[in-house]
Amino acid sequence: MNFFRGVMGGQAAGPQPSGAETIQKLCDRVASSTLLEDRRDAVRALKSLSKKYRMEVGTQAMDHLINILQTDRSDSEIVGYALDTLYNIICNDEEEEQDAVSPLPASGKNKNVSMPDENAQKQADDLGAQFTEKFIQDPEHITLLLTLLEEFDFHVRWPGVKLLTALLKSQGVQLQGIILVSPMGVSRLMDLLADSREVIRNDGLLLLQQLTKGNAAIQKIVAFENAFERLLDIITEEGSSDGGIVVEDCLLLLLNLLKNNSSNQNFFKEGSYIQRMKPWFEVGDDNSGWSAQKVTNLHLMLQLVRVMVSPVNSPGATASCQKCMFQCGLLQQLCTILMATGVPADILTETINTVSEVIRGSQVNQDYFASVNAPSNPPRPAIVVLLMSMVNERQPFVLRCAVLYCFQCFLYKNQKGQGEIVATLLPSTIDANSISAGQLLCGGLFSADSLSNWCAAVALAHALQDNLTQKEQLLRVQLATSLGKPPVSLLQQCTNILSQGSKVQTRVGLLMLLCTWISNCPIAVTHFLHNQDNVPFLTAQISENLGEDERLVQGLCALLLGICIYYNDNSLENCTKDKLKQLIEKRIGKENFVEKLGFINKHELYSRAALKPQPVFPSPEQMLFDHEFTKLVKELEGVITKAIHKSSEEDKKEEEVKKTLEQHDNIVTQYKELIREQDAQIQELKEQVASMTAQNEQMQTTVTQQLSQIQQHKDQYNILKLKLGKESQSQSSSQGDSSQVNGLQTEELSQLREEVEELRKQHALLQTQLGEKDALINTLKSAAQTAEGTAAGLDNTELLQELDALKSQVQSQSSEINQLKSEKQELLKRAEAASSDTVPTTDASLDASTMADLESRLAAQMSETEKLKESRAELAQQLDSVTSTVAILQTEKAKLQTEVQESKKEQDDLLMLLADQDQKIHALKKKLKDLGQTVEDEEEDDVTDQTSDEDEDED
Repeated sequence: MNFFRGVMGGQAAGPQPSGAETIQKLCDRVASSTLLEDRRDAVRALKSLSKKYRMEVGTQAMDHLINILQTDRSDSEIVGYALDTLYNIICNDEEEEQDAVSPLPASGKNKNVSMPDENAQKQADDLGAQFTEKFIQDPEHITLLLTLLEEFDFHVRWPGVKLLTALLKSQGVQLQGIILVSPMGVSRLMDLLADSREVIRNDGLLLLQQLTKGNAAIQKIVAFENAFERLLDIITEEGSSDGGIVVEDCLLLLLNLLKNNSSNQNFFKEGSYIQRMKPWFEVGDDNSGWSAQKVTNLHLMLQLVRVMVSPVNSPGATASCQKCMFQCGLLQQLCTILMATGVPADILTETINTVSEVIRGSQVNQDYFASVNAPSNPPRPAIVVLLMSMVNERQPFVLRCAVLYCFQCFLYKNQKGQGEIVATLLPSTIDANSISAGQLLCGGLFSADSLSNWCAAVALAHALQDNLTQKEQLLRVQLATSLGKPPVSLLQQCTNILSQGSKVQTRVGLLMLLCTWISNCPIAVTHFLHNQDNVPFLTAQISENLGEDERLVQGLCALLLGICIYYNDNSLENCTKDKLKQLIEKRIGKENFVEKLGFINKHELYSRAALKPQPVFPSPEQMLFDHEFTKLVKELEGVITKAIHKSSEEDKKEEEVKKTLEQHDNIVTQYKELIREQDAQIQELKEQVASMTAQNEQMQTTVTQQLSQIQQHKDQYNILKLKLGKESQSQSSSQGDSSQVNGLQTEELSQLREEVEELRKQHALLQTQLGEKDALINTLKSAAQTAEGTAAGLDNTELLQELDALKSQVQSQSSEINQLKSEKQELLKRAEAASSDTVPTTDASLDASTMADLESRLAAQMSETEKLKESRAELAQQLDSVTSTVAILQTEKAKLQTEVQESKKEQDDLLMLLADQDQKIHALKKKLKDLGQTVEDEEEDDVTDQTSDEDEDED
């Protein structure tokens, strides 16, 4: 117990042990004690000594503490002590080091720290880095620490979070690699955000901030672990911009996840999280008394918006985010803050920068910004109000830079906006009762403030950037310098101020404006050279040996003179390309001219301005270069150098080559137009072929359907014909049976009468069919004749012979039918005479009931006969429609022959039917003979038939 009294501060007899000895004894107790309580007390004692004796505890106890974490995980208290001890020896926070390092002042974060204090802090940092390296030598230690974070116990989880955060601060890159390959490593850390204890959740935010610094892979994993949803929920719960330090930590973590990470930016946009940012920027009418934390939060929120639309992002992703911000109303909300009163200056500056990047290169957003008006009386456009701040030397420097950036972004790739700005300078659109953007720019261009001169010159240069039309329009601008003097053009006034020897910043701004104005504009070059004082002034400036400050002006003068040579159309005799090059060679020297031209890109501020579009300068005096102008210098420096060294002959050859190329381009353009027209014609023809192919296929299907319908109608006709034959046979058989049963000749006579009637009907039907076939043959013959006329040179004599043979056959058949008709009439007369002789003799023996039955049967048969007539009429109509369709479709020779063959087959069928009728007639004659009637002999009939046939054949 004396040992623990000494450690814990109690009184003990004898000499007190040193700190190193005490720590050694405690480490031995941790390693050798079998009781958990003894080990717990020893670890607690090491924790209390870890701040004062950081070196000793770290060197002697780290391995024992790690062993405790591995073996005594079941006891949360001893694990918590061990984690706290490890945190104390690894952490480098100044507040934690005050007891361990020789007295540090409480204001350790002050910039004016004494040299001993700085050395002590450096030693402490080195010590923490050494212990961190020792701890992470074995990656299993980090895996063990991640496993302990799954414990819900507060005394384990919170020290574990703090220890891992300290390790990340000291050796972030190595630890990120270990956590990245650890199974479920990042997911375990993401679970800290869902902890209900705010202390652990807030420290988890700090841990994730350190974890996501500069590691895109971990940033993606954290984002896809639903980090955006959780962080935005926390920001909303904490009160958004009015929240505390927790909101700031969430915003810092969001910035880590989104900055320079296109995958996470796209995921943030696709997840509709941009829309959830709009409520952050809702400010009230009373904006006074903002807390420092609110200013910080809103500043970070604005930076988050800028990350999504930064110019360094891919153009497609930036345009998509800009469109989304306009559609959800975020841009409108930012413009509201821009025009609000009482907003702190740094928030207003950052809001201007944010609006600048939201509208940069987006035509829709630029048009909306042009329509925004300030809440003044009378209302003024927001652009005018911002330009008033830019040319006002009383405004803060950072605010004026932000306004210039906003104006540049408004005009970036916005020819419509450029035209509107230049139009405010033209005589026809100037309104004397209102202040326009052009008037403010001219006022700033010629004011006494050099910064206003530079800003106005750069702003006006952006109104001319890549816009030849506005460069020519600006040549029309006239300025009234003083009363009684004629107006001076804006170009001439700029050169006048340049020659008066003003400040370097003013001259640099004017030279950048002139270079942008006359570049790629031969008309502006002609106007500039028309003033005879300009070229001597430029050559004098370039040839002089001036100090360091004037070298940049010399380089810009050389660039301006080089542009006058390169874009010269030789319209002025005294200032042609050759004469200007001769002047340079005599007055300056080509090598000296090129050397002076190289002063521009060698300037230290040139490379800084070329990095990004936003003008960021530490002081107004260093505000010399514009980002877009650096692009122009890079483009023109090489071509001007080549143009200076070229001879007149080379220039002529180059001009001839240009003319030849232009001619070739014209020829190529003509051929391209011809090819386009031919392509269009080919496309139209292809469409026509496709439509006609479709029509052809449709017609083929229609023909196929009609042919199938014709075949169906033929099949139906044949079936009905067979049915009629069967019904007639059944009727004759039934009538014969009844006559045999009753033994009455009247029944046989009625049967004969019905059969004769049936034969008459069949004869009529055959007559109609023969007439139809005659008409069909006539139509086929006419079609054959037309086919002969259209197909000249083809031999169709065989077809005509066949048609003539068919016609003769039809005529012979018609004569036979007429003969049969006459025979039928004679038979009918004889049957009627026979019935008149036999009826009186049998009248007495007939039964009334039998007669009634016979009459009913006769009536039923008559009704069935009527129905058959109707069905035959319908079939006849269908046959008419079918034959008409067939007649239309018979346009080819093959189809014509097939139809002729079909007509032959049908006529053969008719002959078969006539043969059947002959047999029936012979049977009837036989019956009449049996009844005692006198009938002509068959041989005589045959003789008469043969004579009639021979007569028909002779005809």
